[in-house]
Amino acid sequence: MLQPLLIEIGVEELPAVPLLKELPNIEKKWADILEENALLSEFEFTYTPRRLVLWHREFNVIQAESEEEFFGAPVAIAFKDGKPTKAAEGFARKCGVSLDEIGRAEKGGKEVLYYKKSIPGQPSEALLPAMINKWMRSLSFGKSMRWGSLSESFIRPVRWVNVMLGKDTVDMQLFDVHSSAVTYVHRMAAFEAQAVTDEKAYFEILKTGSVMLFPDERRRKILDEFTVLQDSQGVEIEIDEELLDEVVAITEFPTALLGSFDEAFLRLPPEVIITSMKEHQRYFPVFKEGKLINRFVVVSNALSDDLSKVIEGNERVLRPRLADALFFYDNDLRNGLSTEGLEKVVFMKGLGSLTDKIERETAIAHLLFEQYRGLIAQENGKSDEENKTLLERSIAIAKADLMSEMVYEFTELQGLMGHYYANELGEKPEVALALKEQYLPDGEESALPSTRLSAVVSMAIKLDTLLALFSIDQIPTGSRDPFALRRAVNGLIRIVLEHEMTFDISQILDTLGSMYDGIDHDRLESFFLERINQFYAVNPSIVKAVLSSGERELLSMDKKITAVNVIAQSETFGTVFSTFKRVANITRKDVDLTKELSVDPALFESEYETQLHDAYTKVISQSYESYEANLDALFGLKSYLDSFFDNVMVNAEDVAVKENRKALIGSIYKSLLSIADIKEISV
Repeated sequence: MLQPLLIEIGVEELPAVPLLKELPNIEKKWADILEENALLSEFEFTYTPRRLVLWHREFNVIQAESEEEFFGAPVAIAFKDGKPTKAAEGFARKCGVSLDEIGRAEKGGKEVLYYKKSIPGQPSEALLPAMINKWMRSLSFGKSMRWGSLSESFIRPVRWVNVMLGKDTVDMQLFDVHSSAVTYVHRMAAFEAQAVTDEKAYFEILKTGSVMLFPDERRRKILDEFTVLQDSQGVEIEIDEELLDEVVAITEFPTALLGSFDEAFLRLPPEVIITSMKEHQRYFPVFKEGKLINRFVVVSNALSDDLSKVIEGNERVLRPRLADALFFYDNDLRNGLSTEGLEKVVFMKGLGSLTDKIERETAIAHLLFEQYRGLIAQENGKSDEENKTLLERSIAIAKADLMSEMVYEFTELQGLMGHYYANELGEKPEVALALKEQYLPDGEESALPSTRLSAVVSMAIKLDTLLALFSIDQIPTGSRDPFALRRAVNGLIRIVLEHEMTFDISQILDTLGSMYDGIDHDRLESFFLERINQFYAVNPSIVKAVLSSGERELLSMDKKITAVNVIAQSETFGTVFSTFKRVANITRKDVDLTKELSVDPALFESEYETQLHDAYTKVISQSYESYEANLDALFGLKSYLDSFFDNVMVNAEDVAVKENRKALIGSIYKSLLSIADIKEISV
């Protein structure tokens, strides 16, 4: 028999962020418990800040009947001379039946004692209390609290429990709260408990009590009201999805309201205003023609006929926040971009202070500048001396804003505040831009430094962090990467490719590694290559093939991986690959590629040798615009190679002829190996 099942756990207001983090796991945890109890059925989980709700439209009121099998001792042991032994009698007792009811079955090639019994299902009402308690205690929200005299803890105190199977209340207790057929509506609609007769009444009570139970419904209401505000006011509301999720999680009846603040605060950098509004107040910033204006949107949970009071209250709360920010800003400008005090800030135990880090970054920046100064000058048209001065100044003050009051208050604005202060204090535009972009890219979808000068600053910072942490054995393991070193390497790869800056991994890491004690060069290079394997969304064996060729320069590596991937996706690659895999296998076994390979046409005994040699000579005598064109030309030797293998014995009796043939095959493979090791590709 099926009945609707409603489970509502009432709590004090849940904090949004911990709830949203656990949200992806909540349904699975309940489904696992249902499956353990043979009661799996479709359900829906929903929530408001004051309740967690599980809703089954149809739920079995009793478990399905199950069967349990018992296997006993082999019959040869259970019976001696036709009489039961203690093994047989013990098995019958275990099964709870007489020996006459015990059957036989085959197991492991032997006939053994066997019994199967039906187990009637238990009433769901008897199982639900333990199931719900287990589910609630499985939820992981991080920090939890205790209340009253309880020894147990939960993220917030539980205030009511309503479990209804059909129209009946399931008797249970959760965190010392007894179940009852009641619910609570929006606090501003009514304080008293509302009696619930069945699930239909439950949903109707919440609806009339200004509780929008489903988060998708709350989200739609917010976005619809955003649209109305935008259309009526001629403005654009910036919709931060994470902030929207939080607002949905903390409201039961959301209402979007447009407020304003003193226009004088617009003297602050837009990011400061936006950060202050989002972090402290959960307000959405408002723009007009792409420019931040002195308006904001608050999503209120209040019920009122006069919402102007709600708007005024939020405006009063925001004003001191922005006043503090303006005070910090002006004070920081008076103090200037100074690195004084950074010598007292420890970067990492064993790696000195932030001042020490700046010195290392400066040394790295000088080495990189020698390699890239031509590219930098080509881009900005300045002299080497000017660019070197700009680079040194950028590195010198890149971390100065860490000593500012604004960054102390809003740590996520580091770098960005340095950019604004640099502009206000008359630093060169290139320096200000480098400060703004020093941490880029800071994520997979992040923007990159926009100039090569900024790129060198970012690279120097990332390289020092990478090498310094490796020098003290702070190396990522498994999924653990507390210092985001994998992201740092990904950032370096993206910067190099975007700005077409040659970067030989082995050479640069070897050169820079000499600046640090305790660097394991091979381990560091392996870490870098591991990130390259993860960087490309292609067949991993293609990346492996290019790396196995010995290529370590990132620009060439990228072009080779792209070329091999394009060719490997062609319809004919499978047949071409089989021929060249044979070339690779012969060479691997019989040819020393470290030696100079010399082919003597005078030793040819077959026209097929001559044809292959002539075709290969023609291929290598030409220049190619791309690696793809070069590979196409080399793979064009397939027909000559097939004829050679069909008609020529490589291992000829004459040693000179044999070695000459191996040298011919080896030369072809060596030409391929300059791009990729073909034998590593899996098709």
